[in-house]
Amino acid sequence: MDNQKYKTYSQGIDSQSHKYTDLTSLIIRCAMNVHTDMGNGFQEVLYQRALAIELADAGIPFEREYEMPVFYKRHHIGTRRVDFLIHGVVSVELKAVITLEPVHLAQAINYLEAYKLEVGLLINFGATSLQFKRVTNKKVL
Repeated sequence: MDNQKYKTYSQGIDSQSHKYTDLTSLIIRCAMNVHTDMGNGFQEVLYQRALAIELADAGIPFEREYEMPVFYKRHHIGTRRVDFLIHGVVSVELKAVITLEPVHLAQAINYLEAYKLEVGLLINFGATSLQFKRVTNKKVL
């Protein structure tokens, strides 16, 4: 893996006119490396640990199991924890299921809304091929 290439990603809007596309592409590449090495069939937490190693090796700043408060009508009602907050701007939710369901997509979108982020990734290691979806928070855009 060419670590220099990973460390030079753009944080802004790139030539493809999608915010953080360079960064999300690097995250997906890291996830593909994990899936290629491990395959499917492991628990989500093992993929999370492996992806943390891959992201660190690529020089991508992240926080794992990032916890944020959730409010309802200005009342603190609990917390949510996303698997990764990448560079403070992209949430990454991991799954290890046979197929992604609409509820998984809804969860990823809820994280974006709770954290007031624009872009996130939903990544599934449970299928024979890595599955991923880019999600956006339409309430922020």
